[in-house]
Amino acid sequence: MRKIITLFLFLLAGSGFSQTKEIDSLIIQLAFEESDSLKVETSLKLIKRLYDNEDYDKALKYIYESEKLSNAMNFAFGIAEITYFKSLIYASKNDYINAITGYAKSKVLFGNLKDTLGIAKVNNSIGLIEIKRGNYTKGLQYSLSAIKEFEKRNLKRELCSAYGNLAKAYFNINAQDKAIDFYLKALQLQKELKKDKDIIESTNNLAELYSAKQEYRKSIEYYQDVLKRIGNSNDSIKGRILPKLGGEYLKFNDFDRANKFLIQGLILNRKSNNKLGLTISLMNLGQLNLSQNKTIIAEKQLSEAGELAKSIDNKQELLRYYQLMKELDSTKRKFESAFYWQREYYDLKNSLENKTINLDSVTESSLELSPEFNSRTSDASLTEFQQSSLLERDNEIDRFQLILYGLLLALGIVSTFLILIYLKRNTSLKYTQELEEKNLKIELQNTAFKEQTENLENVINVKDKLFSIISHDLKDSLSSINGFIDLLREGSLSREEFDNLIPELSENANNASLLLFNLLNWSKSQMHSLEPKPTLFDVQEVFEDKIKLIEQRLDNKGIDLIDHSLREFVYADRSMFEIVIQNLLANAVKFCKNGDSITISNHISNGSCIISIADTGIGISKENLEKLFKNNSFTTIGTKNEKGTGLGLSICKELVELNHGKIWVESNLNVGSTFYVQLPKSK
Repeated sequence: MRKIITLFLFLLAGSGFSQTKEIDSLIIQLAFEESDSLKVETSLKLIKRLYDNEDYDKALKYIYESEKLSNAMNFAFGIAEITYFKSLIYASKNDYINAITGYAKSKVLFGNLKDTLGIAKVNNSIGLIEIKRGNYTKGLQYSLSAIKEFEKRNLKRELCSAYGNLAKAYFNINAQDKAIDFYLKALQLQKELKKDKDIIESTNNLAELYSAKQEYRKSIEYYQDVLKRIGNSNDSIKGRILPKLGGEYLKFNDFDRANKFLIQGLILNRKSNNKLGLTISLMNLGQLNLSQNKTIIAEKQLSEAGELAKSIDNKQELLRYYQLMKELDSTKRKFESAFYWQREYYDLKNSLENKTINLDSVTESSLELSPEFNSRTSDASLTEFQQSSLLERDNEIDRFQLILYGLLLALGIVSTFLILIYLKRNTSLKYTQELEEKNLKIELQNTAFKEQTENLENVINVKDKLFSIISHDLKDSLSSINGFIDLLREGSLSREEFDNLIPELSENANNASLLLFNLLNWSKSQMHSLEPKPTLFDVQEVFEDKIKLIEQRLDNKGIDLIDHSLREFVYADRSMFEIVIQNLLANAVKFCKNGDSITISNHISNGSCIISIADTGIGISKENLEKLFKNNSFTTIGTKNEKGTGLGLSICKELVELNHGKIWVESNLNVGSTFYVQLPKSK
C-alpha cells in the first residue's frame, strides 16, 4: 500500500508543472519521503501553497491521496487539516453546502485534538461564508470567536482576513462605529503586509463610512488617499472616487472644488461608459447647479442621471433623483410636478425600508460575541422574533401612513388656495382624482399584506415537512449508529460480530448523510433561494469525484460499475449538477442486487449533452413511473431495505430545469432503469 502511494505521488511530482520554486521543492521532497507521517506533513505544506496559488484542482489530487494515507494510519491531525483544506476549496468554488459540511466535520476533529488554533481558523472561514451569503449577525459571531485566538498568537495574516470580514459585516448591517474600528485595524495590518488592493478597498470604505456619519473632512481625507495611491494607473477606480469626492466638497458648499472633481469624474466615466459613476457625477452636478440657481442645466443633468439610475436599478440614486426634482420644480413654482416627485420619493422609500426591516432588528447586543453563538435557537424564540418583526413592520406602515395623510392634507390646503385664485375651476376633477389615488393605495396595501401572509404560510409548511422527515427517517439511521457505538463501548461485540455490523453501520451513515444533503437543497428550493451560477465544466470530472463516494457501497452490495463517460463540457451550475449525479448514483445502488451493474455514459445530441445512468436492478413499474418527479413524498424500499425521503428526484428535476435542461427515465420491471439528463453545451 505504502509503495503504491509513494509511486503515485512520484508520478504526480514528475508530471505536474509548478508555479514556484517552493512548490517544485515540496513535490520532489514528497516523492522521496519514507515515513508516512512525514508524507502527510509535506503534502499539507504543498496543499497550502497550491491553495494560495488558487490551483484548486491540483490541490484536490494531493488532498485525496493524503486523505487515504491519513485514514490508513489513523493520523488525526492530518485528517483534520485535510478536511479543512478540502472545505476551503469547496468555498472557493461557491459550493457552500459541501463547504459548511466539511467545516463542521473539521471543527469536531480539531476539538477532539484540543487544537484551539484549528477551531479558530474554521470559525473564521464559516464566518466568511455566512457574511458572503448575507447572514451578517451569524457570520459576526463566528469571526469574533476566531479573532480572540488570532490576537493571542499575533497571527497577522489571519487577523488581517478576520478584521476585514468583520468590517464588511458591520458595514452591511449599518453598524458604522464598529465597521470603522475594524477597517482601521485591518488597514494597519494591510499596510504592514503590503496588500495594495486591500488597502485601497479599506480606505475607500472608510471614506464612505465617515461620509455616512457626516464627518466630511475625514471622508475627503480618505478619498484623497485613495487617489494618491492609485495615481494615474487606474481610471476605473478614479471614475468611482472622483464623483464621491466632489459630492463631499458639495456638502461644504465648496462649489469650485466640487465642480472640478465632478467634471473630471464625468469625463472619465463617459469614456469608460461606467453607468454608476456617470449617475453619481450627473446627480451631484445637477445638485450643484440647482444650488447656484442654474435650473436649465440642472434639469438636463438630473434627467439624464434619473434615466441612468433606472437603467441600472440603483434605488438610492433614484431616491436622490426624486428629491432633487422636487426641489427643482418647487424652485420653478411647478407645484403639481413637485408633489408628484414627492409622492414617488416616499413610495420608493417605504418600499426600501420594508425590504431592509430585517437589518433594523439587529440589536446592539447581537454585535458582541455571544458565548452561546453556536447553539440552536428554540422554536419559541423564533416565533417571538417573527412576531417582533411583524409588529415593527406594522408600526412602520402606520408611521408612513401618517406622513402620507399629512401630505394629502397639505395638498388639500394648496389645492384650496389655487381654487380660490382660479375661481374654483376643476373642483370635481381634482376630488375624483384624490379618491382614485386613495383606492389604489388601499388596493396595493391589501395585495402586499396577502403576499406576506402566503409567504409566512409557505415557510411554516416547509418547516413542518423538515421536522417530520428529521423526526422519522433521520432518527432511524442515527439510532442505529448510536446503538452500535453503545455496544462497542460496553465491549459486548466479538471481532466477528464487529466485522459483520460494519457494512450496516456504513449504510446507515451514508443514508443519513444523503438525507441531510437532500433536505438542505429541498428546503432552499422551497424558499426560492436557489440561484444557478453556470460555468463550463467537464462532466467526466464530476463522475470521477462522485464514483469515489459510492465505491464502498458498490463493494458491499457486489455491484459492478461500468464507466463509459467521455471528456465533455457543459454550461451549467457545477454544484447543482454534482447534486443531481450523486442522487441518481445513490438511487441506482439502492435498487441493484448482488451481481447487477451500473453503467454511466454521455454523448452529444443536437448541440446538447445527454448524460445517462443505467442499472440492471429491479426496475420501476408503469404505475410508479407516473409518480416520479411529481411530488415530494413518493419513495420505495431498496434491495437491502434502504429507506428514502422521496426528495431526491424532485430536487434533481428542479436543479436540472433551473439550468435549462431536462430529466427523464426509461424503465422495465425486473430489467432495470435508465435516467437521462440533458444540459446545454454553451450559454
